[in-house]
Amino acid sequence: MSLEPIEPETALELYLADKENELAKASLKAHKYRLNHFIRWCDEQDIENLNTLRGRQLHQYRLWRRNEGDLSPVTEKTQMDTLRVFVRWVESVDGVEQDLSEKVLSPSITPEQNTRHEILKSERAEKVLAHLEKYEYATIDHVSVALMWHTMMRIGGVHALDVEDYHSDEQYIEVRHRAEQGTPIKNKEDGERLVALSNRLCRLLDDWLVDQRPDVTDDYGREPLLTTVQGRASKATLRHCVYRWTQPCRYEGECPHDREIVDCKARSRNHLSKCPSSLNPHAIRRGSITHNLHNDMPEKVVSDRANVSPAVIEQHYDRRSEREKMEQRRDYLDDL
Repeated sequence: MSLEPIEPETALELYLADKENELAKASLKAHKYRLNHFIRWCDEQDIENLNTLRGRQLHQYRLWRRNEGDLSPVTEKTQMDTLRVFVRWVESVDGVEQDLSEKVLSPSITPEQNTRHEILKSERAEKVLAHLEKYEYATIDHVSVALMWHTMMRIGGVHALDVEDYHSDEQYIEVRHRAEQGTPIKNKEDGERLVALSNRLCRLLDDWLVDQRPDVTDDYGREPLLTTVQGRASKATLRHCVYRWTQPCRYEGECPHDREIVDCKARSRNHLSKCPSSLNPHAIRRGSITHNLHNDMPEKVVSDRANVSPAVIEQHYDRRSEREKMEQRRDYLDDL
């Protein structure tokens, strides 16, 4: 096979252009971020033509990236797996020797290593929501956190909701994929679904719409469900809501980390995530899924409602102990 010269930067540009219709925007951005490290390494190594790339150099890059980035095994695996996909694509355009992608090694990790443990436990969620209901009722912070907890939705799904997606009388919301209008959701059309709402959550949403919601549209003329005076609440705004209200000092008035609350830098908007106790939106989703499983919601119902497969629930979301699962199964023995 005759290789055709190709510069690392050009290969990355062509790869991203080719994957644009295949990958979600967030995934494409993640690929670009990870592969930019490889392009930077190529520049440092004076590699101007990927035709010369060999397996030993790929291993050298792996060690360089591990040490330079102080990567965990999970992050290292993610970055090297993305590199393998990229090298396989370069093979397809005769830019590197065939089967070079098989020489891109990544660490083997256990299911335990591949599972994140950050979770908003139900007792803590109750405290947060009780505080918001009493002191921040029907504000965007209250509505955002309540929606995430009660529906198990991803932040992208909450961000994508419009006023017309909320059906107050029938008490449900529609989760819809509208990527061409700036609101894609995970799993695209396969992630579209109807999510039933409780009486309490519907009262909150009704009060938000009547009393608090800024009456604005987004850049596409749509009426977002969650808004600020600037338009649709951004994902960053929603994350800040979660970071802020999972700080214990906000709802308990005390800092478990022995910091002076009035002087704590983590209370400022740009540093909210620096609090050791603050959680990200996915911790709410993980906690809500676990909470519903604890309360005997059938796994199939949780799977459909949260738009996540039973296998993924088992590996990434279900934080029940094996003993807790056994005791819940015991309740069904009388029916046998």
